[in-house]
Amino acid sequence: MSTSGNGADELAEATVTPVFGLSDGNLANYLWDGERVRLVDWEDSGRSDCAFELAEVVEHISRFDGAFDGSALLEHFDLTAAETDRVREIRRLLAFVWLLMLGPGGLFAERNAGDALERQGKRVLSLFA
Repeated sequence: MSTSGNGADELAEATVTPVFGLSDGNLANYLWDGERVRLVDWEDSGRSDCAFELAEVVEHISRFDGAFDGSALLEHFDLTAAETDRVREIRRLLAFVWLLMLGPGGLFAERNAGDALERQGKRVLSLFA
């Protein structure tokens, strides 16, 4: 996958194994009891793929609320090289989408902490470094 040119087209056209996914990475939707994770809030659920679901959890803006380490989470999955590349590209895309949503006129511009836009900008830059 490339980060320039037709990268978004490549993501959309890739052949992936479908999964039934939550499609909402808000960490409040993942309830950990010390042994199991239980998923709640299924309103956005549907056909997805593993790479998207992982990227959605890792890049969701709710990570600002705590000490969630998305990279540590990803280490627990045995991903193929193609899946690893896909997760990386989707993370970049989702991080940029969050940047737009936090920016002036964005859907979440007024609902997040004062430094959220700056933090997200740094996040986007780090994912492309």
